[in-house]
Amino acid sequence: MTGMSARLRKFLSRPEAARSQEDRRPEKRTHNLFEAAAAYVSACADDDQDRIDEAAAWVSPEALSFGVNELACRAVIALARERDESPTAVARTLLGLPAV
Repeated sequence: MTGMSARLRKFLSRPEAARSQEDRRPEKRTHNLFEAAAAYVSACADDDQDRIDEAAAWVSPEALSFGVNELACRAVIALARERDESPTAVARTLLGLPAV
């Protein structure tokens, strides 16, 4: 108990300003929908349920859905440019669908 008593005495002997500054907990960081979507999709790709749940809690389900949709569109466009194919062809290939 002496260790605890010594720490308590040390804490109480410090000036009030130092105590209050150290006692403040950092504010919880807020994430935007694009950060949430990126984290969510990469967690899904890694099959990491804990990270999926964490990212899904950062924004509303509607915002997450919008962010995932935006990420998918940007990814398909980037791949289509890289492959010199149409976005439709790339999307169908990624989903394992036959060409039209």
